[in-house]
Amino acid sequence: MSIVVIGAGYAGTVAANRLAKKAPGARITVVNPRAEFVERVRLHEHLAGSGGAVTPLTEMLNPRIRLVVGTVDKIGDGSLLLADGTTLPFEHLVYAAGGAVTAPSGTFAVGGLESAERARAALADLPDGARVTVVGGGLTGIETAAEVAESHPGLRVRLLSEGEVGASLGEGARGRVHRELARLGVAVERGRFDGAVGDADLVLWAIATQVSDLGARSGLAVDADGRVLVDEYLRSVSDPRVLAVGDGAAVPGARLSCQTALPQGAHGADNLARILEGAAPKRYSMGYTGQNVSIGRRSAVIQVARRDDSPTRIWFAGRPAAALKEQVCRLARGAARTATFAWLPAPR
Repeated sequence: MSIVVIGAGYAGTVAANRLAKKAPGARITVVNPRAEFVERVRLHEHLAGSGGAVTPLTEMLNPRIRLVVGTVDKIGDGSLLLADGTTLPFEHLVYAAGGAVTAPSGTFAVGGLESAERARAALADLPDGARVTVVGGGLTGIETAAEVAESHPGLRVRLLSEGEVGASLGEGARGRVHRELARLGVAVERGRFDGAVGDADLVLWAIATQVSDLGARSGLAVDADGRVLVDEYLRSVSDPRVLAVGDGAAVPGARLSCQTALPQGAHGADNLARILEGAAPKRYSMGYTGQNVSIGRRSAVIQVARRDDSPTRIWFAGRPAAALKEQVCRLARGAARTATFAWLPAPR
């Protein structure tokens, strides 16, 4: 039995490792554009030069798993066509292609390893007093602006957001984020990026909403954003041989995050193992616990959430929050590597 996993992010890596445990007779292959596992939750650290985000996939994948470094050009009927012309047959497929990192011309995308590395080099060349604009007021934008300001105190950092900065947080946590940014000298401005770099010496794009168009290009049923449409078992509605998990799967109520990717990858692998054994798959159900946003290396804000992802009035911040955020990042990486992960069910 041949199983191919497209993508080795959080969802794809945990799915492959879980299958290696639960489907011992299967031949498992992971196809990924690079030979490294990238912790997307640490890319702001990688960009700012305050930390790293890369681990060789040989250290992350079960030794039973074959790794093919390459890009999938198209999903065919029981086979993949790679960009180099190679074909790879499969009997079952886990689609974990994830997001597609894009950014306007003249800017650097925070969410991709290659662009983050270019931004890191560009930051290192900026003189004191240079202006850096971070576009995007979500958690990634907040973390990036704070990390750059703390790691490069001589730079003038601006966070530009069309909407409320930290809008997904509760009022109290959001206020603390603003105070922490002010402490680091980050200027927060409301407005829409018009595509012009303006007076900024460097623009960092911290908005990541697009996904890979591989599913659409291959003829799988997708939603308006290009995410693969799935049933309640995470199977593609147009090809039951395909399970879709992570950012590229159209799971109702899902938020793009490793908190979402890990349970989807694990559940998708569990269902595929059940199918291979002739058992019925189980419905996917997942509830959230909260949101974590780092403010440099020594502070963070932790927002406790209801299982529907709405914020509660409970939050805390400072060094204890930074320690917890660091632990969460380590646990996420560890869960992908060991395939040991548990999560709350969705609210009723």
